[in-house]
Amino acid sequence: MTAKTLPGDPPGGRRAVLVWGVGTLVYLVAVVHRTSLGVAGIDAADRFHIGASALSSFSILQVLVYAGMQIPVGLMVDRLGTKRVLMLGAVLFTSGQLAFALSHSYGMALAARAVLGCGDAMTFVSVLRLGSRWFPARRGPMIAQGAALFGVAGNLVSTVALSRLLHSAGWTPTFLGTAIGGAFVLLLVALFLQDHPEGHEPAPAEHAGPAYVRRQIAASWAEPGTRLGMWTHFTTQFSGMVFLLLWGLPFLVEDQGLSRGTAGSLLTLVVLSNMVFGMVFGQLISRHHGARMPLTLGVIAATAGAWAAVLGWPGGQDPMWLLALLCVVLGACGPGSMIGFDFARPANPPERFGTASGIVNIGGFTASMLTLLAIGVLLDATGDNYRVAWSSVFVLQAIGTTQILRLHRHSERLERERIAVSRVESVHRSSAAAVRGE
Repeated sequence: MTAKTLPGDPPGGRRAVLVWGVGTLVYLVAVVHRTSLGVAGIDAADRFHIGASALSSFSILQVLVYAGMQIPVGLMVDRLGTKRVLMLGAVLFTSGQLAFALSHSYGMALAARAVLGCGDAMTFVSVLRLGSRWFPARRGPMIAQGAALFGVAGNLVSTVALSRLLHSAGWTPTFLGTAIGGAFVLLLVALFLQDHPEGHEPAPAEHAGPAYVRRQIAASWAEPGTRLGMWTHFTTQFSGMVFLLLWGLPFLVEDQGLSRGTAGSLLTLVVLSNMVFGMVFGQLISRHHGARMPLTLGVIAATAGAWAAVLGWPGGQDPMWLLALLCVVLGACGPGSMIGFDFARPANPPERFGTASGIVNIGGFTASMLTLLAIGVLLDATGDNYRVAWSSVFVLQAIGTTQILRLHRHSERLERERIAVSRVESVHRSSAAAVRGE
């Protein structure tokens, strides 16, 4: 355990909780904006007169922008600070949601989701960086899981509140209301957020233009732990993300014949399950570092098994207990993806944390983008056969699992070597301190 008195270690405390809380509230609102289309997919198809492939384009473009922005955002956070990046992100995702609320054409709505995705991309890596600046290093895993729980709360707002508001108030008032929430958190960031505690200013980093960027990216990518984290994020996150982001509600309503209310309850079950698994995984990994890989492979296996049971059930519609089981299992996807950051964190020094986190975060959103596209194309090609369309998840799971198994041994060996070196250096420092004290 890292001592509180280490030089440069942030103090934590109530002020840290307040500042970090403001940052995570921005992330919560960003997730509300991101996932709002998940409960409005059918309405969006009617509003813009589009088919499955065009409907997928909303989420595909949003996720594409999000994934493409991850490394630039990591570099921006290191250079500009968390406050500026979060403020810019809040301006962008609020503007995108406002434009989406007022859109009546497919083209305008598509552009609005792209702007929203750009702003959303600036939130999570910023919040991770904020936590590392305000809390002692030993609390890193729990701070990351805590931030993820705020994202789950944002999902819960979408699946519970927005789905009801959409069908009572209508399209424009619903999306305008969420845009007002974005303006509110922007004000909070401007008034209360601070990049770091007083007296804990980070050392100025050398930013030598494109050369610096290339070095940061290359050094982060060269670490097997970073790549292992990315493939972990890739393989675990996308199935639950796609279900909540767009295709879960249409699958449950159009293929399974459920009412929107019942389908909304199942989406809520995914979110609640996510919260429970997040707390359990956080505690397990904090106490048993070796649990990372078993948990990762367990999430992948359980997700594949649940989808195989649902898609292979004879007779068309699945029993409610099986759909509920699928939703519980999909709730583990988000917490499972957070393990990717736990693989990357010890593999990179603090000055590369933003860049490495961006690389990891690309994984799951790239997989989500590919799955969104595959499902939309397959639905159009097969006449809305959801069972064929959802079978695409097995392809990406197989690719990702192969990469995880390939990288794990190398990453684990390097991590053991770093721990051994760190222990030797700690002994030397203690011996030197004892000599000076004599």
